[in-house]
Amino acid sequence: MSTEEKIFEAAFKVFQRKGFSGARMQEIADEAEINKAMLHYFFRSKEKLFEAVFLNAFGKLAPQVNIIFNSEDSVFAKIEKFTQSYINFVLEYPFLPQFIVQEMNNNSEFVSKFLNVENRPNPIKLIAQIEKEIELGIIKPINPKQLLLDIFSMTIFSFAAQGLVKGMLQLTEEDFKYLMIERKKHISNQIIMAIKNDEV
Repeated sequence: MSTEEKIFEAAFKVFQRKGFSGARMQEIADEAEINKAMLHYFFRSKEKLFEAVFLNAFGKLAPQVNIIFNSEDSVFAKIEKFTQSYINFVLEYPFLPQFIVQEMNNNSEFVSKFLNVENRPNPIKLIAQIEKEIELGIIKPINPKQLLLDIFSMTIFSFAAQGLVKGMLQLTEEDFKYLMIERKKHISNQIIMAIKNDEV
C-alpha cells in the first residue's frame, strides 16, 4: 500500500469516528503511521484532505446513481433504487453530508470541483422519462425538477442535520441508524403514493 493510500484509509477512519470538525491532522498521521510533516507534504490542510476523501467517495456513488437514472426501469423503481443507494452510501460515509453543505456555502471552488466530477449524476434522461410518464397518465402532473428536489431533500436532510434530528427526536446513534434504514423504504413509498395517478 502506498503512503497516499495509507493516508486515505487513515483519514476515512478518523473522519468516520470524529467527523470533520473533530478530526485532527496529528491523529490522521498517527493512524497512517507517518509523521505529521509527511501528511502535510501530501495534503496541505485538513480541508484539502477531506476534499480528496470526499471526491474519492463520491466517485463511487456517482456511477451507481447514473446507472439508476439511465436504466430502463420505471420512475417508481428508480425512486426506490435511488433512496436505497444514497442512504446505504451515507451510512457508510456518515461524515460527508455536513461537510458538503458547509463547503457549498463557503467554498465556490469546491462546488466547481464537485460539479465537474467525472460521471457526476446527470438526471436529464430521468427528467424526460418523468415527463413521458406524466403524458401517459402514470404519474400525476408535476414539475419533474420539483420531484427531483423532493427526492434529494428527503434523503439528504436527516444526514445533513444529524445533530438537530438526534436532539429533537432524542435518538441514540443506533436509533438514528435504524431510523435511516427504515427511511429507505419510507421515503420511496411516500413519494410514489404522492405522485402515482390512481385513476390509471
